[in-house]
Amino acid sequence: MNAAGVHVRVGVAADLERVVALERAVAEAPHWGEAEYAAMVAQQSGGVRRCLFVAEVAGGLVGFAVGKVIGEGVDCLTELESVVVDGGARRGGVGRGLCDAVVEWGGGQGAATMELEVRAGSAGAIALYGGLGFVVVGRRGAYYHGPVEDALLMELELAGGK
Repeated sequence: MNAAGVHVRVGVAADLERVVALERAVAEAPHWGEAEYAAMVAQQSGGVRRCLFVAEVAGGLVGFAVGKVIGEGVDCLTELESVVVDGGARRGGVGRGLCDAVVEWGGGQGAATMELEVRAGSAGAIALYGGLGFVVVGRRGAYYHGPVEDALLMELELAGGK
């Protein structure tokens, strides 16, 4: 994908050091172990599969996203697990490009819907997801920590699903 100088592609092992460094630099990012990221770029099949997408501008990594699929075929569940964008690259189409890649990937897995959780106070992220067609379907009280905050549950109907 190439919109406004943003190139989104599937992540590979060579990206992991930069992905982990960006994740550690963004406080609101989910903080996973390096082994989890390594598993995302390894060949996966069966029950739970994850895909790591990276976004680059002028060859520099400025964001990444993680999609997850559980199960097979029309009964599988898919989730937009994480979208992380460097502070200096926000509002430039990076997050949208990453989300589009995960949504396309999830739809290609046969899922009917994609789910996500977002901090209730993350107005920019909520607007991004809403602009992609996600709708709020629920709320989890005090889901996030540091600071404690509710999570909004959002869902998107996928074209490739049931």
